[in-house]
Amino acid sequence: MLQAQIFISADHWKDEIPLFEYIMQFLVRQKVQGATVYRGRLGFDGKHLSRPNDLFSFDETPMVISFIDEEEKVKSALTLLRKEVKSGFIVTNHVDKWN
Repeated sequence: MLQAQIFISADHWKDEIPLFEYIMQFLVRQKVQGATVYRGRLGFDGKHLSRPNDLFSFDETPMVISFIDEEEKVKSALTLLRKEVKSGFIVTNHVDKWN
């Protein structure tokens, strides 16, 4: 099995819906086994810290979308997603499923 993690900020998809929601809807359409969105309290992008929960902060909220499925399905979904969504940082890890 393969786990993918997509690191994004709380941007909007074409100024319509939150990017994380668009990606989750995309993953549903791809019929992946499951996905979770994690909202970060603090993030670092190589340039500065993002503190979206601090008073008077206008930083974008760091987010991670994680999903797991068979390797070919994950690779296929990521290939299609990357054609539409150019932002974000994506990593994959091979994982074992425990029953």
